[in-house]
Amino acid sequence: METYYKPKDLNKFAEMSEGAPELWNKFSEWYGAVFAEGALSEREKALIALAVAHAVQCPYCIDAYTQESLSKGADLEQMTEAIHVASAIRGGASLVHGVQMKNVNSKLTM
Repeated sequence: METYYKPKDLNKFAEMSEGAPELWNKFSEWYGAVFAEGALSEREKALIALAVAHAVQCPYCIDAYTQESLSKGADLEQMTEAIHVASAIRGGASLVHGVQMKNVNSKLTM
């Protein structure tokens, strides 16, 4: 079946260096530093990345960080909980923006 997102395209990520290798190198160095062990473990960072991947709805990131989370020792329960956290924040953000709607409603229906 033909789909817009192709899992095999994830392996082509490094091809983004073509045309701007200096920028790619800087991005790669920064990206590597971000995910290195620090105040947060690599496992914790992978779970955060998995949650964010769901919030921004990037199928490539979801694939990559599901694999990364598993390789760092996370399990299905932890990954699912991380996704629920992202979903709660995303849902809450939608609801809190309802204040804007209420403000406009109040202004226009006075």
